[in-house]
Amino acid sequence: MIRTNPLLPRLQNTTDMLVRRFESISAERKEVLNQLTGFVEKYVQARRIVHLNFICTHNSRRSHISQLWAQAAAYYYRLPDVQAYSGGTEATAFNPRAVSAMLDAGFEIVKVREGDNPVYEVSYAEEINPVTAFSKKYDNPFNHNEDFAAIMTCSHADENCPLIPGASTRITLTYDDPKEFDGTAQEMLKYKERVEEIGTEILYAFSRVIR
Repeated sequence: MIRTNPLLPRLQNTTDMLVRRFESISAERKEVLNQLTGFVEKYVQARRIVHLNFICTHNSRRSHISQLWAQAAAYYYRLPDVQAYSGGTEATAFNPRAVSAMLDAGFEIVKVREGDNPVYEVSYAEEINPVTAFSKKYDNPFNHNEDFAAIMTCSHADENCPLIPGASTRITLTYDDPKEFDGTAQEMLKYKERVEEIGTEILYAFSRVIR
């Protein structure tokens, strides 16, 4: 039995549900996720800091969702030396629909600066410093820019950004964009689906790390 740390109560309930979905992940998808597991495991066993940068075009939805799940999963599975970041090929804003979907999953999110590109503080556990979330380019100085895994969460960024300077490895872990459903009757459902899909896969990858 893997020992875990407790998350915020509503997020813990969501996590418990997603962990039970591991068997729904296809064998093909698990092969990709094993690359993420392997990168984290290599650095954990070497007692080095694990730096992960989740990248999509606008750093507005999928990359933020992935970053926040990765930081929560690292804490949940007692991997304290994991630092997750996110970025885009351009900066826009953490999309409010994605923010709302993460709130529904149980993350606590507080807007600490208004503007076209608001800054949020995102909490996933008690007595742990929140994650500062805002849209930025992947090479923004706020991120760690050497010896990291570049995890490409959208096909557009993956296809149009063949070189990520400073990355030690590159993992193509793309997801469908819930933006396609903005303004439709399916909007909330599709954002929920994407948050849960990403959460399930990130949790699976971290659950397999051998210390």
